[in-house]
Amino acid sequence: MHSTRNRATEFLKTRSQELGFLDCGIAKADYLEEEASKLEQWLHAGNHGSMSYLERNFDLRLDARKLVPGAKSVVVLLFNYFPEETIPETDNYKIARYAYGRDYHKVLKKKLKQLMNEFREEFGEVDGRCFVDSAPVMERVWAKKAGLGWAGKNTLLLSQKKGSYFFLAEMFMDMELEYDHPTTDHCGSCTACIDACPTDALSPYRLDSNRCISYLTIELKEAIPTEYDGKMEDWIFGCDICQEVCPWNRFSKSHNEPSFEPKEPLKSLRKPDWEEITEEIFAEIFAGSAVKRTGFDGFKRNIRAAGANPAP
Repeated sequence: MHSTRNRATEFLKTRSQELGFLDCGIAKADYLEEEASKLEQWLHAGNHGSMSYLERNFDLRLDARKLVPGAKSVVVLLFNYFPEETIPETDNYKIARYAYGRDYHKVLKKKLKQLMNEFREEFGEVDGRCFVDSAPVMERVWAKKAGLGWAGKNTLLLSQKKGSYFFLAEMFMDMELEYDHPTTDHCGSCTACIDACPTDALSPYRLDSNRCISYLTIELKEAIPTEYDGKMEDWIFGCDICQEVCPWNRFSKSHNEPSFEPKEPLKSLRKPDWEEITEEIFAEIFAGSAVKRTGFDGFKRNIRAAGANPAP
């Protein structure tokens, strides 16, 4: 039995890297006791903004066995999205690096299904589910428990060797595997992310979503408050500032996933082009992209907000 656990664990870690994943860690599926009060306090403070879905399924978020009955192991995978080069920034607006190419949900879900199918072929019928930001899963908490990094002062998962430019994906399985151990916090006295945030969205280890540029340009459905005029720093979809200034990202290496390469128009457009973009061009450039989440009207709203001058 023990040898089967070892073989199964080794298979997942080896095969996942062959499929392009950056890393793989495994945690025991149980109740996230220490996270319960943290999540409750964060929600009670209204730090989730208008993302009311975060209030739902509270019990499912905290207990893997309720989300996936019979779950014994949570396999957490990292997938690199750091590009070889950024979209030109001179006289230009900015899009978060993760959204340069094809929607990661689609790319990673396909890879996860392949890994799960191959695992079943090797070890028999295993009951489980795959998740890519698609269910009430506390991804960063599970990644931390699986030894893949720690939750930094910018609230993102950080790795000493891999930085933070990666997606998280999970496989909940009803099979016992060899479990990894959590790592330690290595933010130290650094406050680079907090100091760099232009909207003061960050305090140590806590994010106020209401003030986050990523939230304002993606999740918020209403007009972006005028208090952020002059503070958007040209971001029109998402924001990478707290990652750009993080010392651990000096170790980031470019990805090898063709699906994440930006389309040519993204490299050539400049501010005047974005400001005059039509719905047809928007649909063409961002076909299959996460940017379509905002819709054309939301994207135009973001451009107006990013170009707005600060109030006198």
